[in-house]
Amino acid sequence: MAAACKGARSAGGKTVGILPGITRDEANPYVDIPVVTGIGEARNVIVVNTAQAVIAIGGKFGTLSEIAYALRNSIPVIGLNTWSLSKKGRSVRSIIAAQTPKEAVEKALAAIKGQEVVAK
Repeated sequence: MAAACKGARSAGGKTVGILPGITRDEANPYVDIPVVTGIGEARNVIVVNTAQAVIAIGGKFGTLSEIAYALRNSIPVIGLNTWSLSKKGRSVRSIIAAQTPKEAVEKALAAIKGQEVVAK
């Protein structure tokens, strides 16, 4: 998340960090607006429900839960070297693949605008 915040800030954006703990000191140095929740991983629901699109980069099980929340709520998910999904042994093409950070952002913006974006 530090890299994402650093990139957003360098492009002139403001960054918001929705933090799992009880102190703003947990925010990375590129967060402009820390939101302290004190609710641990449950904050993933807040992160996803606030988004118009989700870009999943790599990630562990917390990222997987955010992907699931987003897909359940029809929020587009762009994946960059992240999870792939299957159900009953068959691939589920719900995550839109991107090969670079720039492509991930372009696909997320297109999805927000309602343009067709191909899922992997």
